[in-house]
Amino acid sequence: MGERIKLTASDGFVFNAYRAVPEGKVRGGVVVIQEVWGLNDWVRSVVDRYARHGYLAVAPAMFDRVEYGYESNDYSQAQFAVIGELTKKFSQDTAMLDVEATVKAAAEGGKVGITGYCFGGGITWRAANRGLGLSAASGYYGGGIPNYIDLKPQIPTEMHYGGKDTGIPIEQIEMLKGRYPEVDIYVYDAGHGFCNSDRPDKFDEAACKKASARTLEFFHKHLG
Repeated sequence: MGERIKLTASDGFVFNAYRAVPEGKVRGGVVVIQEVWGLNDWVRSVVDRYARHGYLAVAPAMFDRVEYGYESNDYSQAQFAVIGELTKKFSQDTAMLDVEATVKAAAEGGKVGITGYCFGGGITWRAANRGLGLSAASGYYGGGIPNYIDLKPQIPTEMHYGGKDTGIPIEQIEMLKGRYPEVDIYVYDAGHGFCNSDRPDKFDEAACKKASARTLEFFHKHLG
């Protein structure tokens, strides 16, 4: 359904992205932020899914400033060593420039929401703090909560976490809830990565189905 495209950030950097356009009426736009494996098969399938639900969806390649064109479908432990080196060089500030450019691309569809998974969940919260022309944010299991807990969302925001996520302690999730009672923060009986259907050891169909329905409802409310 979708196509690979190039986008240009405000500082002139050109990066890869994946875009899918609905076949019928367009409800709005959605920016999809990847996990740490780049624009791989699964994240492109998420973009296609949002397009089937009526949203012009675009996913930016968030690691292009570190390693241009990086993407992988290898979920083995060996690949985490590669990812670890990429994340060491990753800049949250320039990342926001790429997100902003992607928002502008998705705005062809109308009001824009943002969603992201794992690595992308944290980016989603940061983008909600910046605004960036967004109208809503729905993030999934973004780790490192203490690093973004002081960044108050400037737009309607909800978050989804797994109660069995060993990488995101429930105490941190409760801290986030306590700091922002106006944000709907959902906790599911699942572990980390519960929406990635390409990882049978992580995927929890029931939790993902419930969370995804909530995100769609949230976007219908705030985007159209």
